[in-house]
Amino acid sequence: MNHNPARRYTAITALDEALAWALALLLSISLVMVYSASIAYAEADAATQNRYFYLIRHIVFMVIGLSAAFAAFQIPTAFWQKYSGKIFLIGLVMLVLVLIPGIGKVVNGSRRWINLFVLNLQPSEVMKFATVLYAADYTVRKSHLLHSIKEGFAPMFAAMVVVAFLLLREPDFGALMVVMSIAMGLLFLGGINMRIFSGLAAMAVVAIVLLIVSSPYRLKRVLGFMDPWDDPYGKGYQLSHSLIAIGRGEWFGVGLGGSIEKLFYLPEAHTDFIMAVIAEEFGFAGICVVIGLYAWIVRRAFHIGVESKKLERYYQALVAQGIGIWLGIQVFFNIGVNMGLLPTKGLTLPLMSFGGSAMLMNLIAVAVLLRVDYENRRIMRGYKV
Repeated sequence: MNHNPARRYTAITALDEALAWALALLLSISLVMVYSASIAYAEADAATQNRYFYLIRHIVFMVIGLSAAFAAFQIPTAFWQKYSGKIFLIGLVMLVLVLIPGIGKVVNGSRRWINLFVLNLQPSEVMKFATVLYAADYTVRKSHLLHSIKEGFAPMFAAMVVVAFLLLREPDFGALMVVMSIAMGLLFLGGINMRIFSGLAAMAVVAIVLLIVSSPYRLKRVLGFMDPWDDPYGKGYQLSHSLIAIGRGEWFGVGLGGSIEKLFYLPEAHTDFIMAVIAEEFGFAGICVVIGLYAWIVRRAFHIGVESKKLERYYQALVAQGIGIWLGIQVFFNIGVNMGLLPTKGLTLPLMSFGGSAMLMNLIAVAVLLRVDYENRRIMRGYKV
């Protein structure tokens, strides 16, 4: 083995610089846009009356997330594989705890948070990460059984049914859609029998329709999405103002800080609907830049997965691609909701929206992705991981 110090330094420090820069740019845009979108709310809030309130908290969340991401990057991916089942169980326990009165915190009628004083932890965000780790490990372990409904598909289906039940109790339909997309996507990439997969997809569509029509709350959201102008001051209020913001932005926007819709017209302007504010202030050009950065991260995630597969690191390949599915599908859902293409789901824009739990888990996920790439590079240079 070559012990040349220069080679060792290169092997140890080699990272995907383009991926790291895309992440840095998204986080920088996030700081600017969370501040811009939240100024009016922060100043009007009697409890804060500080225009920097949400910006300061966002910086704190980001520092915590980056610190956790740095720690996660030091952990070999073999650790995540070994303890994926236990991490998934921890996620399930947290989903149960959040439903217990006195532990789970209720906001806007949903019990989704556990108060940890520094931040309100959202167990559904932890479950997204846990699902990536567990589904990747399950698919690798059961790869020779994925043609069998009983031995290959049924155990994962049972686990997802439990997760679905707990998430719907909160309720958090958006998180459920993301978790199911991750699990189904990894089973598909892992080589599940196509007849089983097709049946699963059909069952999922039927289940989603039943869930919507059986809940007046979800049905109201869908109807509001289909024609927001029918009731612009009721069920279509949020979407109609999001569309107005996007329309005002035109090609190049009204300029940073110039959004009108963020001035108490558009609810959740700094969280779920931050893309509408970006569209209003930076126009179509701004949307393209943000989508381009997300597209690059997702592309790199799948490319890292392909490289891992070539090195016969099948678990790492699925983890990388699972992270790509998670971020990609959530970005798709969020932007689709902002543009009126999908019903409102209560999903934040990854690495962009205000929110401690989402920022923490998104940054940890990207750190794990970078770790997979780092290990691939070491192996290709002849080093152990």
